[in-house]
Amino acid sequence: MSASVLYDAPGPKAVVRNRIYAVVGSLAIVALIAVSIMRLADKGHLAPEMWDIFNYAGIRQNIADAVLATLKAFGLAAVGSLVLGVLLAVGRLSDHKPVRWVATTFIELFRSLPLLITIYAIWVGFLTDYSMWALAAGLSVYNGCVQAEVLRAGINSVPKGQSEAAYALGMSKTQVMTTVLMPQAIRSMLPTIISQLVVTLKDTSLGFIILYPELLQTARLIASNTQVNGQYPYVSTIVVIGTIYIAMCLLLSALATWIEKRGRRAKTGIKVAPGVQTAGIPTVEAVPGPEAGGAGGAGPTADGAAGAGVTKD
Repeated sequence: MSASVLYDAPGPKAVVRNRIYAVVGSLAIVALIAVSIMRLADKGHLAPEMWDIFNYAGIRQNIADAVLATLKAFGLAAVGSLVLGVLLAVGRLSDHKPVRWVATTFIELFRSLPLLITIYAIWVGFLTDYSMWALAAGLSVYNGCVQAEVLRAGINSVPKGQSEAAYALGMSKTQVMTTVLMPQAIRSMLPTIISQLVVTLKDTSLGFIILYPELLQTARLIASNTQVNGQYPYVSTIVVIGTIYIAMCLLLSALATWIEKRGRRAKTGIKVAPGVQTAGIPTVEAVPGPEAGGAGGAGPTADGAAGAGVTKD
């Protein structure tokens, strides 16, 4: 029996007991799902007519428009949060105290406020007639603060010797930040950055509070305005819209994985020039033989000595 750093490895009895708990828990979850499905079926929520509404061209067009609106808000929020995150991270690491205080106060303030309140305040106070921009601005502010902390952690994780070497070469702080620290921080924190972008994509559903026609708002309108067999198709609508959200998040995660793998495979470093001495092995250069040495085949060698076919280390 081996020991772990966090806990002792379970013995034979504990292993059996854990397996029993796992089986019982799994059976309980399966039973709960089965009971839920039976109750939904008894109430008619799983009837074919409830799902047939998605064959209508009008509903399909509404869902397609909602997906496009969601992606528009997400694109604006993603760009805005990354740009704001970089600015806030650099400001929080600034040597000037006023700049550092302003950046820290901004980050702590909007990280503490609920995102829904931020979006609603921006919509009511500044962008009442532009719900998409209000949603994108609220998402950019909140997620920009989170991205700033992620980037700051990445910058602090870069060994100090690299920045010191850059300063020794005469580079300014801006050059060190943009060419040495920030690229390494982004590359090391890329999984966390993409994870936060997935959260940003899901948070676009908060646009329903400001009547922005994204997926959740469209799902609410479809479910509340379409009646089938005397009931509203909330269950089928939630399942379809939830599947679309899951598909978009999985695609974004797959894109992040591809970018990360591509970055790992990227060839970096300085190539060794041809003819450069490596590993203590001297290079050898061929010297013209008798053919190029003139009469008698005794041409000059690389060091000026006469001889045929002589080489020099």
